[in-house]
Amino acid sequence: MCEIARADGIEHIVATPHANDEFDYDRKKLAGLLRELSESVGGNPKLTLGCDFHLSYENLVEVMKDRSQYTIGDTQYLLVELSDFSVPPSVSDTLQRLLAAGMVPIITHPERNPVLQRSPKRVVEWAEQGSLVQITANSLTGRWGKQALKTAEWLMKQNVVHVLASDAHGLDSRPPILSGARKAAEGNVGKSASLALVQENPQAIVNGQPIP
Repeated sequence: MCEIARADGIEHIVATPHANDEFDYDRKKLAGLLRELSESVGGNPKLTLGCDFHLSYENLVEVMKDRSQYTIGDTQYLLVELSDFSVPPSVSDTLQRLLAAGMVPIITHPERNPVLQRSPKRVVEWAEQGSLVQITANSLTGRWGKQALKTAEWLMKQNVVHVLASDAHGLDSRPPILSGARKAAEGNVGKSASLALVQENPQAIVNGQPIP
């Protein structure tokens, strides 16, 4: 996967294993595995540890105690994954709590969420309140169907998409490739903005800086 990413021009990958009821998220163990992987690929691409943070009560208690166990590297940025089955009104308050605690939520793949596909204006509201929005690259190239594509394009036209991410899971159906989606994004928001989605904004995030 690192070889595929490198060939596509990707220079930095954030590894984001799930932190939810199904998968045990052991930060120390995962950091060790990532160091081994980094050594085996010669540091190219660069690798940083984060997680796909599920908004459960237990997770929220823990992240308020020590955000460094879940954020991207040692930054303030936290990838937040919402349930495909229920996105209650309380999510807005929860995102505000994270922001008030000094974290910046990055809402992952809302365009693929069946609940948010029906009410994408909620994503706009969260972005206006300070959260960032990350869509999956191959949503723009049809991998997730017409509704995901439609929602992704609508969010881009509202100027609330900050990052394109591969959300890679393997070598075939979900590989770590951004180039095709970057070109598709260019058709929606122009070349400069499309490059920001895969270069300037992600670089600022991994560096713990405000996105430009």
